Amino acid sequence: MTGPNWFFAFPVDGSFLDTLPPPPARFRRLPPEDLHMTIAFLGACGEAAARAALLALDTYLQHAPVRPLEVSLGRIVPMGRSLRRYTALSALLSRGEQEARHCLSELDGTLTAAANREPPRRAATPHVTLVRPPRRASEGDLERGLAWANPLDLRSVRLRLDRIALYTWSSRRPGPLYDIVAERS
Repeated sequence: MTGPNWFFAFPVDGSFLDTLPPPPARFRRLPPEDLHMTIAFLGACGEAAARAALLALDTYLQHAPVRPLEVSLGRIVPMGRSLRRYTALSALLSRGEQEARHCLSELDGTLTAAANREPPRRAATPHVTLVRPPRRASEGDLERGLAWANPLDLRSVRLRLDRIALYTWSSRRPGPLYDIVAERS
């Protein structure tokens, strides 16, 4: 069995989730405290490698501090390896997208290299995952998910990304999906 996944992300205030209509049946809305914008996904690298990446983050921030990012959410799109069989419905950014993209591309390579992971194969897409379809979603399920997401307008949701956190899977069930292991301003 593989160990828990590790990743770095900007924690996001998920209180706006309560203002959205409920997603379709069997779709799972992420708990508000779990919302984040991923910076670097390390996978099941182990705690030692994740902590080595945290040390690399500390070194990076000493030499090139990251300013807080003021962003707003935008449209909700399907994400995953195949958009036909998407694994998440995520909000893209409407404001601050270029700055966030630059920050993600700067940090991702540094953090994945420090954890001895392969660098990402494609450019980062700044996004916040909101809901996930059922594991064995039918075409009808996926269509209902898109019908739920399409009319939603999240441009009024403004976020300040001012912390970077190291996350792993949570052992507290039921409850949040992820635990923050360490955090940096």
